[in-house]
Amino acid sequence: MDTVPARLSRAAVWSGTGIEVREVPLPHPGPGELVVRVRLATVCGSDLHTVSGRRGGACPSVLGHEAVGVVTAAGTGAPASVGDRIIWSVTVTCGICARCRTGRTAKCERVRKIGHEAFTADWPLSGSYAEHIVLPAGTAVARVPDGVPDAVAAPAACATATVMATLEAAGDLTGRRVLVCGAGMLGVTAAAACVSAGALVTVTDVDPARLRLAERFGGAADSGGAVDVVLDYSGAPAAIAAGVDRLDIGGVLVLAGSVAPGPALPLDPERVVRHLLTVTGVHNYEPRHLDRAIAFLERTANRFPWAEVVATPVDLDDLAAVLTTPAPGILRAAVAP
Repeated sequence: MDTVPARLSRAAVWSGTGIEVREVPLPHPGPGELVVRVRLATVCGSDLHTVSGRRGGACPSVLGHEAVGVVTAAGTGAPASVGDRIIWSVTVTCGICARCRTGRTAKCERVRKIGHEAFTADWPLSGSYAEHIVLPAGTAVARVPDGVPDAVAAPAACATATVMATLEAAGDLTGRRVLVCGAGMLGVTAAAACVSAGALVTVTDVDPARLRLAERFGGAADSGGAVDVVLDYSGAPAAIAAGVDRLDIGGVLVLAGSVAPGPALPLDPERVVRHLLTVTGVHNYEPRHLDRAIAFLERTANRFPWAEVVATPVDLDDLAAVLTTPAPGILRAAVAP
């Protein structure tokens, strides 16, 4: 990929101790590649964990993997055209390894990830906290309908698509009793998605304000009792153990929040056998879930207050403030590069 120094883009580079906005040469896209002007990026919890030291990653790097933007340049065979408003997958996959060939592209043997790559390597504009991002060949994209605002579309690239994957893992939810553990962005999205799928949804969280917010997305306050499905986005062993104990015959536990090392969870194998329980995990998602995420947000745009959970965006120069001090009562900070 040849670069033209006269064409520059600004990017917020995480150094391990702070954010420095730098000018970066903007490349021309090669085959299958896209250059996208970022319109709005939201701040995922994993980026907050990186900055706080709770999560490791490449450094220096351009963070950010939830965003929406407009294609400004497209290589031959690229999955979108100049002028398209799109979101893009967190993962960049090879498409040819054994995992990709069996439909598990999220675990591609050569996977690269948006917002997780070294700034000093061959893909400096790999994160969404920049004026432009380069999407290599192998990045799934989805076009954003006109009726879906930027603030609603941006979280789809991580939170909403991940929820679509967890719902698929849970199976048919019509008439099922679903317990959602954790009322962050994924939890409230899951509440809305499960209600829309015909489920009876209750939500648990240690934060009363988040529980009140979850009610606006269809999730009732939990009052105990048996459930058919537990969706965990909290990663809290106590919440997971409590959920497992409440699973009825044929129940399903889907783990999506346990993305950092933690204490082992006791699990009685006899209960799993006698209650016909299913325990499964979801990490990242497949391209179909990205498409489902946008379709779901378009379908429910007027039913749930999606835009209200995203803060008014800050400028790129002010990104450090929202990475270190999240706004209270807001599920997603945002930056408009």
